[in-house]
Amino acid sequence: MEVGLEHFLVIGALLFGIGLLLSLSKRNLIGVLMGIELMFNGANVTLVAFARFLEGAEALAGQVLVVFAITIAAAEAAVALAIAMALYRRRQTVDVDRADILRG
Repeated sequence: MEVGLEHFLVIGALLFGIGLLLSLSKRNLIGVLMGIELMFNGANVTLVAFARFLEGAEALAGQVLVVFAITIAAAEAAVALAIAMALYRRRQTVDVDRADILRG
């Protein structure tokens, strides 16, 4: 059995779906962040799979886009963890429902 593009797309869709479910169902900010990172990884798997199965110069474009997406995900994680720390210092909780305290 050969691993084809469909297998990678299913894995990417599963990762994205699990991340979406996790980010929508959790009330804890860290759990929501983990779900967002899973969604990023699902999209990255899909991009790399398309880049792997393309022929020619366009194949490198998917991998370059993944490098940019990983950079954006790292910056997003750093900012979100800083917000989580500020929320915890202020309220002693990382519950998303109590995050309105950081307004204004």
